[in-house]
Amino acid sequence: MAQLDVRSLMAAGGDPFAEIMAAVERLGPAEPLELIAPLDPVPLYAVLGARGYEHESEDLGGGDYRVVFHRPAETS
Repeated sequence: MAQLDVRSLMAAGGDPFAEIMAAVERLGPAEPLELIAPLDPVPLYAVLGARGYEHESEDLGGGDYRVVFHRPAETS
């Protein structure tokens, strides 16, 4: 599982979108991405949903969220 923590980038005023999308591009076909962010990244759900990703989010408290983006398992 690839991991990306954007809390420090966002605390410094940066926009993590390009870094997140670059991480997604590097994923293997069945590899999930674990994102840690200082907010619930709701707009990202639609962006990655359009690319075939589902997500599971967890409120870590203090405003931080852990979101795992993954492609749905194929059924035969």
